[in-house]
Amino acid sequence: MLTLKKVIFNRPFLLFLWFGLSLFAVVQGVHYHDGIFTTDHNNYIIYKHNILNLIHQHSLFGAEPEFYFDLNHYGPVFGLIIAPFALLPDGIGVVLWVMFLAWSLYFAIIKMPLTGFQKTVILLLNINSMMGSSGNVQVNPLIIAFVLFSFIFIRKQKDFWAALMIVLGTAIKLYGVVGLAFFFFSDNKIKLILSLVFWSVVLFLLPMAISSPEFIIKTYHDWYPDLVAKNAANMTSTRAYVCVMGMISRIFNIPNFPTLSVLLPGMALFAWSMFRIKYWRNLQYQLLLLASTLIFSIIFSSSSEPPTYIIAFIGISIWYVNLDRPITGYERFLLIFALVLTNFSPSDLFPRYLRVNYVLPYYLNVLPCLMIWLKIVYEMLTREFKDHPDETLWHLPSKTVIKNENP
Repeated sequence: MLTLKKVIFNRPFLLFLWFGLSLFAVVQGVHYHDGIFTTDHNNYIIYKHNILNLIHQHSLFGAEPEFYFDLNHYGPVFGLIIAPFALLPDGIGVVLWVMFLAWSLYFAIIKMPLTGFQKTVILLLNINSMMGSSGNVQVNPLIIAFVLFSFIFIRKQKDFWAALMIVLGTAIKLYGVVGLAFFFFSDNKIKLILSLVFWSVVLFLLPMAISSPEFIIKTYHDWYPDLVAKNAANMTSTRAYVCVMGMISRIFNIPNFPTLSVLLPGMALFAWSMFRIKYWRNLQYQLLLLASTLIFSIIFSSSSEPPTYIIAFIGISIWYVNLDRPITGYERFLLIFALVLTNFSPSDLFPRYLRVNYVLPYYLNVLPCLMIWLKIVYEMLTREFKDHPDETLWHLPSKTVIKNENP
């Protein structure tokens, strides 16, 4: 058992799993022909044309069936981030892009205010979802990294940089706005607000350097109806709307399920759990809010898809390692339930018959996340948090884990 632990928690082995499996997943869609590396990863082609359309001032949100299927829903700031990769041959650019995403999330996790063992557990729990995200060339790992860094910077009283993370994440994909949940942990809220305004202006103006003011203004004007149309399409999609409302609608066969009947109580519970003011400076309370935020933003979003659940599962992992007492059987059950139904159900490791006939049609991968989120809310409302939590529950000899790299 000790030897197995040494292997599993060995840093080179962990790095091999994290980056190696992501590399394996993305290269499946890379081809070499006539001296050129190409890719059939549709998402990457969409990302690439974000910057190309930005430069040539073509609509970012229009259909381009000659290049890719589906539509782009990312804003102009995203084009600036993908630009260095888009300049490369597609087959090389997509691999480096996925490795960049894997590194971004890895780097954010090891900078979290956690012990080395806690970080290792989070990484291990999310290797499969990271591999799945890489195979789909999803941008979600970068969005999670922005949210985690907004939390980290606010804790370090670096509100200026926290604001950049929040605005960047929001400008790319609206999920990034959830970083505002950590506003109350800031010791200088005025500085944070002013920094949010500053970075919003900077990132609004920056794409104009490679495009034009008129085009950028029009692009933002067009972005809202694009997102509204996407949300409407999600309601009838067989892939999107993987959320609590969608699960209830599918299980009870209610085609026009009233979304607000679930969303509003969910928002009320989320807000209520945030206002135990005496614990705003307590790390464990803060980490629970971080976990709750990551899960809430996915399970109550009409845009959620199975690959999006890497965001929720990072939240689940943070909750699990944040327990300051012996873990109960029910808590272990919840984690295993989530691993099986949320993490592994989209992959070939899960029985295809169950996935096709039960999990996908009824969005059952949402259920464990909802149960864990409700437990987190209950803990935030009732738990007595220690000022100096005992970290020995999560301690292993330092040579077997990632070095503690708290910022």
